[in-house]
Amino acid sequence: MHSHPRRRFLLGSAFAASAAGLGLAGGPARLLFAATPAAAPLLTRPIPSSGQRLAVIGAGTSGSYDVEWDTPEYAQLQEVVKRFFDGGGRLIDTAPNYGRSDVVLGRLLADGDWRERCFLATKIAADSVQDAQAQWAQSLRRLRTDRVELLQVHNLRHWRRQLPYARELQAQGGTKYVGVTHYTDAGLPELERVLRSEKLDFVQIHYSVNSPGAAKTVLPLARDKGVAVIVNRAFDDGRLFAQVKDAPLPAWATEAGVGSWAQMFLKFAISHPAVTVVIPATGKPERQTDQLKAGTGPLLSQAQQQELMRRFAG
Repeated sequence: MHSHPRRRFLLGSAFAASAAGLGLAGGPARLLFAATPAAAPLLTRPIPSSGQRLAVIGAGTSGSYDVEWDTPEYAQLQEVVKRFFDGGGRLIDTAPNYGRSDVVLGRLLADGDWRERCFLATKIAADSVQDAQAQWAQSLRRLRTDRVELLQVHNLRHWRRQLPYARELQAQGGTKYVGVTHYTDAGLPELERVLRSEKLDFVQIHYSVNSPGAAKTVLPLARDKGVAVIVNRAFDDGRLFAQVKDAPLPAWATEAGVGSWAQMFLKFAISHPAVTVVIPATGKPERQTDQLKAGTGPLLSQAQQQELMRRFAG
């Protein structure tokens, strides 16, 4: 019995000939792909201290990457990370106190041969320099690497002790950039003092439609000082989605290139000119695809940002 591939080839050839006769050069291939244009490239912004550019949509790992091997959740993460890099993402942020997240990320990067495509960011979360040294050695093992692109002092924890150690590692080639992080309004005053007194490459802070306090001092100060900004908690740890359940997007969403509330919240963050990259976490492939779309198209106008802040105030 004859196989079908030759029959399909002949039918395809006949269709191509007919298309050519109708003036449709390229025949079926052109007709097939015209309806699925390539995704728009992600917007990038420069790291002020070097000029290196980063895609504005990154990825966090807290919670979402804390999974066991050989589970459906791990298999989903493999697809999440593939979509992230295929879509133009670069920065993935983790920490030694996010459960198994860093060791899972290390395996994902190794299995997919993605390490060289990843701008890898981790943190020091220790009280003493000795503890930090042990933690750093463990982080490299768990991440399966000999260096990271960014090392941050986590939540300003003993930053006067740990920031000099991070700079030592920077001088030794263990990290290209150093920075500090926090995640609540309580940390904003101290973060402002650090920005004024220390030379940093990065700061990481929360900034969202319902918690825009960083825009009062920290974001403009970082911009003036030439410090890159990573935004965490753009979804307020998911609480924002509960507020918009079944709610329609604003009437102007389409003109802003926004197709979901996740995209809206992320686009709000990157629309501030001081923000370099926002790092939403997800373990769902379809959500990863959706989130990347926030990094394309126009940014939100000042009026649109103000409208969102009024809507979610309080």
